[in-house]
Amino acid sequence: MQVRLVEQRRVVVTGVGLISPVGIGTEETWAAILQGRSGIEKITLFDPRDHACKIAGEVKDFRPEAFIDRKDIKKTSRFIQFAIAAAEMAVRHAKLAMADEDPHRVGVHVGSGIGGFEVIEREHTRLMEGGPGRVSPFFITASIANLAAGQIAIRHGARGPNLTCATACTTGAHDIGEAFRILQRGEADVMLAGAGEAAVTPLSIAGFAAMKALSTRNEDPECASRPWDIGRDGFVTGEGAGILVLETLEHAQARNASILAEIVGYAANGDAFHTNAPPEDGSGIRRVMELALADAGISASDIAYLNAHATSTPLGDRAEATAIRQVFSANPDLWVSSTKSMTGHLLGGAGSLEAGLSVLALRDQVAPPMTNLETEDPACTFPLVLSQPRAMESRYVMSNSFGFGGTNASLIFKRMP
Repeated sequence: MQVRLVEQRRVVVTGVGLISPVGIGTEETWAAILQGRSGIEKITLFDPRDHACKIAGEVKDFRPEAFIDRKDIKKTSRFIQFAIAAAEMAVRHAKLAMADEDPHRVGVHVGSGIGGFEVIEREHTRLMEGGPGRVSPFFITASIANLAAGQIAIRHGARGPNLTCATACTTGAHDIGEAFRILQRGEADVMLAGAGEAAVTPLSIAGFAAMKALSTRNEDPECASRPWDIGRDGFVTGEGAGILVLETLEHAQARNASILAEIVGYAANGDAFHTNAPPEDGSGIRRVMELALADAGISASDIAYLNAHATSTPLGDRAEATAIRQVFSANPDLWVSSTKSMTGHLLGGAGSLEAGLSVLALRDQVAPPMTNLETEDPACTFPLVLSQPRAMESRYVMSNSFGFGGTNASLIFKRMP
């Protein structure tokens, strides 16, 4: 049997679009992160008085009409609106003119871990109170996970691969990684990749709280998300989106694009252990980082900064710390932080938001800080970037994402000369 060998193309990042609890816009979000500003406050999207957890990282003052025709707003849920807006920002950032592109060579790989939760809750209430005739004709297309990718493709005329990951809190990282693979194989020239999430809803917050997954530090919301702090008591739900424009290097150079970073490593695996907890030894996390390093063809000593998944849960943070300690034991120059301390946990959107922040860290040669750490978990034996950003000389950065079901991903970005 003949084996067809396909030359792998190099893939670069030319645009980043971010919407988060700390800012609407890429540079706005990045500036807030470098300032250590928290986006976590008391929930305003619904009345949380009866909920154990009353805090979240909401996107403040988001105006969907700035990105979507008013007549179409009712056809999209909040996570789709975030993804559409972030994609528009990323395309503008990349100075990508779709009129100049072959639409069949531009694809979209954008997902969501949960989908349109607020639409599902609203339409279920209408069904129960008013009967089937009260359910919106836009219910399905406003709520299902792949409609973020669908809507983005429609708006930009992207007729290439159109795909969606829905892999819990690893969604955004998987979407970027799988788009990277599509470009490597030569199946497209450009991919818009990432994820959006909007799960600050009564049912979502109640469900995560029932699992004892959420922080209940309701009187001190800005300090509630505290990765690797010995007093952490759970994560804080956030919302938003992160979308990257990925291109083959050849295509980016041909249009004289400004290149922010090269994506050089990606790996995905599974723990096969538990639905919502990693093994204590962090074995799956360790292996996915090792696989990503192997994919990039570099060693652990080459990574200067790691944007950790670290959500502020006791078990998850400790398992990741154990894995980082094992993989990077010979790299004393590694700096680590978790920007979830400021944004909260965007669930499906976390991986792509943090991938975008990692690219910006590489661009500006600065490691973003982590806030709220008062007493460090003894499992951390590596340097953490605390309170203030740290200047660095870096060629490579890594971004980790892990999700329910034991799904893991790791991405590696390289600075372009």
